[in-house]
Order: sequence, then structure tokens, then C-alpha cells
Amino acid sequence: MALTMKPAWIVVLCVLMAARPSVSQEEDTELAEQDQREPCARWMRGVPGTPGFNGIPGRDGRDGREGEKGDNGDPGPKGPTGKPGEAGDEGPAGKRGFPGNPGLKGQSGEVSFPYHSAFSMGLTGKTSPASGAPIRFTKTFYNEQHHYNNISGKFRCAIPGIYYFTYHLTINGKETKVAMFKNGRTVAFTLDQFHSGNLDQASGGVILNLSAGDEVWLQLYDDIFDAGIYADINNDSTFTGFLLTPKILSNPTDNRRR
Repeated sequence: MALTMKPAWIVVLCVLMAARPSVSQEEDTELAEQDQREPCARWMRGVPGTPGFNGIPGRDGRDGREGEKGDNGDPGPKGPTGKPGEAGDEGPAGKRGFPGNPGLKGQSGEVSFPYHSAFSMGLTGKTSPASGAPIRFTKTFYNEQHHYNNISGKFRCAIPGIYYFTYHLTINGKETKVAMFKNGRTVAFTLDQFHSGNLDQASGGVILNLSAGDEVWLQLYDDIFDAGIYADINNDSTFTGFLLTPKILSNPTDNRRR
């Protein structure tokens, strides 16, 4: 019986397998017909959906190419003045220019040293002064202020200050000792030991601080010496003095003799 049913089962299986391709072919035809119909949205419109949220901003794009240079614009208004800058380094010296034309002569200015006191006197011949008396120089080289008195033989200070005095004497025939006196006191002296047959020279100088009224002169220092002071047309014996620095005080009583 088993052998009788086996062929029958095989026959049924073959029939089913033959019928399967026809079913698949019918399904494919139905699907093709559905694809040819219009979409659902055309014949059945649905309810609109809720709007979506805004998306995230996109990234910056790449820089564009540099454009052509434009025309210069109109100048703007002047801005406020800035602060002065620091001084720069000194530049190199320029070339020396040509000398300019001489300027016009200016007006005479004031004298920078208004105080003057000076004298320069000489002898006119051989002198034999009396003992204890000043040697009188009567030949005038300069005595514009007349501060030297050629009668008394003394210089009298009119402007207090620092003075310089000097003398130059020609000695002939005798040994001579001459001194310079200030207010009766010796401040300097010169001794000349004469050698026969020669004309000797005796000279000296001193700086003195004088007050108004002080007197300065030359005279023989010792009576035992005879006067040999000499002068002629070729030889001079001179006595000179002049103010170096004045000393003018605000109080006139301070200029009194000291």
C-alpha cells in the first residue's frame, strides 16, 4: 500500500508546482496595475504636518578674491593737533656758507668800566729833592683825571679800589735808595749801587688796596744817599699808577681812610 500511495503524492506535488508560477504571474500583473495609478496624494490629501524647526546656521564661506583698487576718495576734515614728538638726533653739520655783507655800524654803547683813575709822569731833568720830601714828577704823559698832583708830588686816591704803581728811574753818578710811600709808610724801596761810567736803572712795582683820600708818592729813603736820579731827552725817569678794580660801597662813610 505504501508503494501505491507514493506515486499519487508525487503527482499532487507536481501539480502544485506547476500552478505556482501562474499565481506569481497574476500578482505581478496586479502590482503593475497599481503602479500605473496616480499617487495617493493626488486622490486623497492628508492633514498638513507641523512646521519643522530652523536648521543650524551653516559655516562661513571661503574668502572671495581681492577686488581691484578703487579711486582715491575726497580728503576728510582736518583732525586735532597731536602732541609734539620727541626731539630727534642732531643732524650732521651743513656746508659752510658764504660770508655775509658787513652790517651797519651800531650806536656807541655805555662804558663798561665807568671808573677811571690813572697817571704816568716823568722828570724833565736831574733832580735833587729835599730830605723827606716827595720827588716831583712834572713831565706829563697821562694825567687826565688829575689825581696826581705835580706840585706836591703825590697821588691822592679819589676812587677806592685796587691800584698798581710802578716806577722806572735812571741813576747817574751817585748811589741812590728810593722808596715808595703810602700815607707816610714805606711799602717798597730800591737801592742802586752806582758804577762809574754807566747809567744805571732802578725800578719797582707794587699793588695797593687804597681807600678814598690815601696818598702814594716816591722819595729818597735815607739821607745818607745823595740823589742821583737823572733824565734828559734820551732817558726818562717815570712814575705810573692806575686803577685795576674799583671798590664802590653803598655807604659813603665806608670809603673813609683806614
